[in-house]
Amino acid sequence: MQTVVERELEMHLVLSPERSVAVPAKLAYRSEDPFAVHITFHIGSDSPVSWTFARELLVEGVFRPSGHGDVRIWPTKTDGRSVICMALSSPDGTALLEASSHPVAAWLERSLRAVPPGTELDHLAMDERLDELLAPAAGEPARDDRRPRDPWPGADESPDA
Repeated sequence: MQTVVERELEMHLVLSPERSVAVPAKLAYRSEDPFAVHITFHIGSDSPVSWTFARELLVEGVFRPSGHGDVRIWPTKTDGRSVICMALSSPDGTALLEASSHPVAAWLERSLRAVPPGTELDHLAMDERLDELLAPAAGEPARDDRRPRDPWPGADESPDA
């Protein structure tokens, strides 16, 4: 059974030290994709902007600076309140966002209860997915073994001279 943990929250896009803009966002975690978190920003365009990155990156970023490259997360205080900062970078540009620590940490805790760290592989259902991939196609006879057929039978035989 798939578990989904979601949370709507307001983040702030930091434009300068004195100015930010509120951005509605949704955090999502799915047990069928146990190593990832998904965040969707609703920025007033026709389609929302979505990012996916490692849950462990966010877990670590709640406590200390985490990440390199495209996604970096760290805790800090702004105007006396605890916030999580998230720096996102892509070929289209960069963004610095911040969110109140409490709702992010509470949502993260719910995801960790749904799929505790170290049990992620148990939720991937690898055997079932491999069976689906290796199942015979409709109309194809079932085979006893799952090894690929030799596409060039007799290719190893040397031709008569």
